[in-house]
Amino acid sequence: MAGIGPVAAPPASCSMVHITTSANCSPEQDPFLLLESSLRCIGHILRCHVNQPLWRSWIEHPYGEEEIALLEEEMLPVLKRCLQRIDEIDAELEEELEAQIAIEKLRCQLPAEGDGACPEGIQGQVSEASANSSFGRNSA
Repeated sequence: MAGIGPVAAPPASCSMVHITTSANCSPEQDPFLLLESSLRCIGHILRCHVNQPLWRSWIEHPYGEEEIALLEEEMLPVLKRCLQRIDEIDAELEEELEAQIAIEKLRCQLPAEGDGACPEGIQGQVSEASANSSFGRNSA
């Protein structure tokens, strides 16, 4: 199927891929969401170009089956490993935050100079941190 200019359009049977978004920001604001969306889109494009040339805008010869297979075998796993490592780092950060929240909650429960009150402003910070402790990247 011919595309517009040198970039081949995907076959009509291939629907567009949903771009990952977060309640906190969009892929344009979060490079890791952009990476995840790119991985999905690239995988989708490669699946849709089975037995079809994949035209690139910077070279005159399209990617054929061999080049597409190389991308699937070499590039996609690297992107997936990168996203897995990002998930691991996010989980470590989330665990640290949850530990800090737990410590602050315990500190607020201990008697503070005989009155048992939480230091001014701490309780609000603990509540706000608890509400925001989940990081926004969707996994799929």
